[in-house]
Formats: sequence, C-alpha cells, structure tokens
Amino acid sequence: MPRKLLKFLIVFDNTSLLYFPGQFLSGKVLMELQDDTPVLGLHFHVIGEGVVRVGSGRHERLFDKENYIDFRMRLLGEPGHGTSILSPGIHSFPFKLGLPMGLPSTFLGTHGWVQYYCKAALREPNGLTHKNQQVFIVMNPIDLNLEPPVLAQEFELSVEHKLGVGCVGGGTVSCRVALDRGAYVPGQSIALSALVDNRSRTAIRSTRAALTETIQYVAHGKVAARESRELARLARGKLRAGEAQRWRGELLYVPPLPPTNLRGCHLISVQYDVFFIIEPKSLEKEVKLQLPILLGTYPFRDEADEPRPPTHYPTTLPVFRPWLADKQAD
Repeated sequence: MPRKLLKFLIVFDNTSLLYFPGQFLSGKVLMELQDDTPVLGLHFHVIGEGVVRVGSGRHERLFDKENYIDFRMRLLGEPGHGTSILSPGIHSFPFKLGLPMGLPSTFLGTHGWVQYYCKAALREPNGLTHKNQQVFIVMNPIDLNLEPPVLAQEFELSVEHKLGVGCVGGGTVSCRVALDRGAYVPGQSIALSALVDNRSRTAIRSTRAALTETIQYVAHGKVAARESRELARLARGKLRAGEAQRWRGELLYVPPLPPTNLRGCHLISVQYDVFFIIEPKSLEKEVKLQLPILLGTYPFRDEADEPRPPTHYPTTLPVFRPWLADKQAD
C-alpha cells in the first residue's frame, strides 16, 4: 500500500525556539501528501506543565503536576461535517497563540521539570491517526533593575563561635563575611571579603567559600526531594591559634544557571547561596555562614547605561543541567 503522508511537521516562525511570556507563539503545521487523502480533522494542542516525579516505573513514590498552558484548536475540519479531501502536494495550516504572562522558565532537573510543547494529530476516516510534537523553550527573565534596590548594595554576615571547653582549646573564633551585592547574573563573579579571627587555642584546619545551588521538589504540599550542588569554590589553608586571616575581594565565578526560584512554578524552587565555612582542626563541627543571593537574567545598569531592548536574547538557557549529562555518561 503506497504511503500517502510523506511529511508531517510542526514549524515555528521563531527558529531559535525561545519565547518570552506575553509573546506570540506562531508557526504552521506542514504536511506533504502523495495522493488524494480523506481526513476527519487536524487537531493542535499547546501544553505547558510542571511535573515532579520521585522514583520511576513501578517504584514511583511521589508524583504531582500543574498546568500552565492547555490550549486546543482545530486547524482543519469541524465536528459533524464529515471528511475533507486533501489533494496531493504540500499543505500549510498556520497557528498563532499569545503566551500568558507569568509562565515559569523551562527547566530540567533530576526529579522534575517545566516543559512546553505542541502536539499535532491528523485523523483519517479509517481510524488511523498521525501524530507529531515539537518542544519550545520559555524564558521568564528576572531583570535585576526591577528588584528591590537593596540587592545592589553590599551586605554582610558575622558570627562568633566558641571552640573547645575551658582550658582545652577554649576560646572563640569570630568571622565577618561580606559580598559586594546580593544579586548577579551568569557570567559575573561574586566578590567576597572576609575576616576570620581565631582567638581560641585550637588551630583552624581550613577556611573556604562555596557557591551552591539547591533545588527543592514539592509534591502534594510536602517536600518530595532535594538536591544540592557546589558550583564554585575558594579555599585557604591552616589558621593557627591567635592568628587572623583576611580575604579581600576574592572572586567566585557564576556559571550558566537558571534564574532563582522558577517564578510561577509551585512545585520546584531553585535557591542559590554563598557559604563561608570554617573547619576546626579538632573534632568539632564546621562553622557555616550562609548568604543567600538572587540570580537573574539581566544585570544591574549604571545610570549612564543605555536602556536595554524590550526583548534580549540571554546568553544562557534555563535548561542547562551539567550533572545530568555526567550521570548519563556513567
């Protein structure tokens, strides 16, 4: 039996496949036919969803889902109107849809994702249905210039911690850590300053600073899973009893990462922190200072800077998850 349907494609007008909330998603469904073909209808479905899934298959433990877009339309045919005959050749069926404001960015994680895609289905009277789908990417940018102005200022955190008991290593270690500001974009560096004063009788094995990412997955209102990853690190060596150590504008590089918090998604949250960690030489626990930061898409502007265009193509996409590729390679 000859093959009647030679091509069946979804083609977007925007070849980069990257869209912003509020923009129009437009394109066409293309099909190429070899012979006259009776069809009942051409159905088109646009889907945006967030999914959390912990475990898989028979061992799936938790599952939750929320919808952001669920738009259906017929590009060909009407209910109860019978069949249409399409002639041989190429046929094009355009579509156009305004994307809602507030959509969360596309995201791919170990236990969940935010995904957007279109599905097309061509139904024939004999019961045969041809299907195809195409993914597109949504970027909901965070413009740091629209965030609270305090994020553009330096902020600091300090702690005084007691080490040892009495005359056995007794004393305190004090630490003050400062970041040049509270928000960044990928490609920038975090300038970190610190003063560690070891007034105890115990040596400090090491001090270090780390940029971390924590992803939290929620299912049915409860935390279903959490994953954390260290993204960048700086370290210093031993600090003897009675000595002090000063860090002056040390730089932590911010790699390509999705924005903080996946705004608009209630199942997955993304948090970035800078931790400053003091590791005593004794068996005592580490001393940790946590400084949360906001990661955006558009950087702070000086007053002299020209305004950016209304839509700017980001240099990084929100789907970048480097450790997923590492796992697949194992």
